[in-house]
Amino acid sequence: MGTDAIKLTHPSKLLSGTVALTGSKSESNRALIIQALGGDHVNIANLSSADDTITLHGALEAAAVTAASAEAPTTIDVGPAGTAMRFLTAYLAITPGNFLLTGSERMKQRPIGILVDALRTLGAGVQYAGAPGYPPLAIRGGFDQQTDTVRVQGNVSSQYLSALLLVAPALPRGLSLQIEGELTSRPYLTMTLDMLSEAGIHHEWQGDVIHIAPQKAQPCTITVEPDWSAASYWYAMVALADEANLFLPNLKRSSLQGDTAIVDIMSHFGVASSFERGGLRIQKVAGNMPESVPLLDFKECPDLAQTVVVCAAALRRNASFTGLHTLRIKETDRIAALQKELGKFGATLIEDGAVYHLQTEGVYHAEHLVIDTYEDHRMAMAFAPLGMVFPQVQINEPDVVGKSYPDFWKHLKQQGFVIS
Repeated sequence: MGTDAIKLTHPSKLLSGTVALTGSKSESNRALIIQALGGDHVNIANLSSADDTITLHGALEAAAVTAASAEAPTTIDVGPAGTAMRFLTAYLAITPGNFLLTGSERMKQRPIGILVDALRTLGAGVQYAGAPGYPPLAIRGGFDQQTDTVRVQGNVSSQYLSALLLVAPALPRGLSLQIEGELTSRPYLTMTLDMLSEAGIHHEWQGDVIHIAPQKAQPCTITVEPDWSAASYWYAMVALADEANLFLPNLKRSSLQGDTAIVDIMSHFGVASSFERGGLRIQKVAGNMPESVPLLDFKECPDLAQTVVVCAAALRRNASFTGLHTLRIKETDRIAALQKELGKFGATLIEDGAVYHLQTEGVYHAEHLVIDTYEDHRMAMAFAPLGMVFPQVQINEPDVVGKSYPDFWKHLKQQGFVIS
């Protein structure tokens, strides 16, 4: 889109028809690593067009042509792509070559020490090229495996665990991964293992230990489902519309994606879901909205948090949330960003230990609402539905949506949003 800001309004407040969502970024990025390790045996259908997936695809192609004997490192810059940074750290560690893995300034503030420590335990040559514990990383790929067992905290980021599991089949001794403490975002870990299974990679999960023996991928085609995270923004728009009936093709009840939790969560905000032949229908049913909202736990679906919190604020529904601890180390400090932007129309998000309370008594009808996005795609898309209820909403740095949903603004226009 190439602009510093856009202004949104929705004159009719009505939504109808079909929205064809992009392929899941989470599934696509896992599929790319499986394909890179599986070679010609693994094909991918419906690969996401998200910036993060394009970045990872390009990085894997660059790594494939790097000479193992080269002394000068091949620089791979993933920009703000967090999943690419974690997955490539593990992938490059086992790939012969000399690499400098770097990213945006924000990426250099996002911790990666837990993953680096685990790889070093295995014998990998990964060093910090900047501040200890953070990117950029100097990686001498390929190593003699020292052990098949590592212990990793489960409550920081499931991407560390997934990165290790994705490369486990290619390790000469395989991998026994022991998860320490509470496991955050379990559905993402299950997604990784299920996708490995699609490629014929077997695993055992007993208690806190996941074991994957050395093995090769089998011939297969991994078909990427549309992105449930992208669907969540349409749930919010339906909740805020006067009338809405939307069909989202190819979304499945039995999805690998943990963000299917949006189906149950948004039932508390007046949105009904029904799986039909070929996809999902979501409809506004405000008359059946429950009087109170239960405590909502985002431990297993943190990417939904911003969308739901903003939607609840716009509906003036007080609610409490938990499971938000990982939001502080995302593309931005999402807690701080939410608190600041919600305050622009009178809502407050108050921290109370592990629980956050949304208070909406002060919400007012702002004539011109200006939302900052903090280089975070989910901030832009979580606040965009406010165009259904406020006269005009300005979204600064709108191009950030390309990270996961490049057609977002185009789809909004197709559904009656006026964007200037």
